Amino acid sequence: MSAVLYKSEGGVATLTLNRPDSRNALNLEMCEGIIEAAGAAVSDDSIKLCFVKAKGSVFCAGADLKERQGMSESQVRERRMKGFAAYGALEALPMPVVAVVQGPAVGSGCEIAAACDFIVATPEASFRTPEAIRGTVGATQRLPRVLGKRLAKDLMFTGRELSAAEAREAGLVSRLVGTSEIERVLDEIKTAILKAPQQSLRLAKRCIDRGVELDPEGALETEIAAIEEQLAAGTWMGRK
Repeated sequence: MSAVLYKSEGGVATLTLNRPDSRNALNLEMCEGIIEAAGAAVSDDSIKLCFVKAKGSVFCAGADLKERQGMSESQVRERRMKGFAAYGALEALPMPVVAVVQGPAVGSGCEIAAACDFIVATPEASFRTPEAIRGTVGATQRLPRVLGKRLAKDLMFTGRELSAAEAREAGLVSRLVGTSEIERVLDEIKTAILKAPQQSLRLAKRCIDRGVELDPEGALETEIAAIEEQLAAGTWMGRK
């Protein structure tokens, strides 16, 4: 079975991590599957929203350490680079991308979820980045930007688990909903996004993502450029 399932229906793409027997541990096949699925979504102009989900009770247990057994230094490096490419492919998607986390997200699982635009979680979700205490380096870039460097360091240096409620309070999780309510909430998100003009959603995402990395002047220039692009296309306020 494929390590990543991809489905497109009614303007919505769903990317599902599909290694439940291995707690959805990230291996090379899953990295390549994420990149391939992201490519499929980019190439389909009808896609306005992407959900990232997981099969089983664990969102992603981190890197597949069993896969690394017997790997050479160059193979480990190649595998790590492929992981970064997978996270980057999700982060670069032009449409809104929502992570649906209903179980533990560890290490690479945190990276996958944080690469999405926002996270909807159930109380069963949790977040942990134990890379440093396991003797490796990873998950050091995205979480500090969301959580702040002090909380990110606490998680990294101690390996402690951030509960779904703590993650919501810290701003990592945007919506924390009961398990029985998750499908209703996802339907509400889907309905709102599918009603919105595609171009304005994509331009807004671009402005936010680029703007937070710039000073206020540069961020404003980014928004003005998006406005000019929309005016030139004649699509402002849903026209054309």
